[in-house]
Amino acid sequence: MKTIKIALLGCQRDYHTGVLPLLIQQLGYSLAWVKPQQCDILIYGAFFSPRKAHAWVPKPLRPMVSKMQASLEPLISARSTPPISLFHTCENKRPYALPTDFSITFDLGITSSDHLRLPYWYDVVDWSHEGITGNTNPRYGELLSLTRLKQNLGDAFLKRQRAACMITSHLQEPRKSLFAAVSRSIPVEGLGSHFDRSIKNHHQSHFVKIDELQKYAFNLCPENSLYPGYYTEKIPEAFQAGALPITWTDSNVCADFNPAAFINLEPMAYENYAPLAELLDSTEYLSQFCDQPLLLNTPTLEHAKQFIAEMIKRAL
Repeated sequence: MKTIKIALLGCQRDYHTGVLPLLIQQLGYSLAWVKPQQCDILIYGAFFSPRKAHAWVPKPLRPMVSKMQASLEPLISARSTPPISLFHTCENKRPYALPTDFSITFDLGITSSDHLRLPYWYDVVDWSHEGITGNTNPRYGELLSLTRLKQNLGDAFLKRQRAACMITSHLQEPRKSLFAAVSRSIPVEGLGSHFDRSIKNHHQSHFVKIDELQKYAFNLCPENSLYPGYYTEKIPEAFQAGALPITWTDSNVCADFNPAAFINLEPMAYENYAPLAELLDSTEYLSQFCDQPLLLNTPTLEHAKQFIAEMIKRAL
């Protein structure tokens, strides 16, 4: 079994248990996590910042230092050729500011063979039916089930208290306005470090998301920002818990999810979300969501496997 040596720069701390490393292993390779000077594949994550690397250098000298570093890298590298570089983001960020050989993003509409669209919510899906095991979703409490997401939402949410919960670490815009808008219509309970200062971070929240979501009819789960293709785990986690998602996302969300299976606040923005109160008070309107599945098609990792195989071929 060949070994792929991988180095990470600016990736989330649980990257090692994500879908991409598991796919590499399924393709028949073992993994070794090494320093950038030793790697076959250098992965840049959403939190990598070239500027931070030279923050200690006076601004006028930073271009010169960057050039010097670039000229020295081949000398200090353990490889005779530079490693293959990959930009892989879990956030709404583009790879263009950091040119790499390959990129994996949320983005729709990119036709380059060096780009793979792999939404972050795929990282927390149960792919055991495709032979992928080992990924986890500890904050939520379980992996997303494609079987459940293809089923109708059901009417359990109509029997719960007609209130929403919002789990968040901040109320920066647009979250502040969305929280206020929904609160004008129904009670909204806030959970997470913004509302409970004793919570240090996402991984020490003292609660499991699915347990909390199952208590409410609705989950206010807006995306952090809008971009075609940027859809995270928020909507499917609410749906799997039997709560009707109230989100804020762009219209291309139909690429991943059935738009009839949740409430999207984005089209109501120009009306200051005024229609929402009447909608949430209408049992007839809410009942139409009972017969809607979130997934109209079954996602697969086959295209991802082909992409990764080609990347490894170029790396070795």
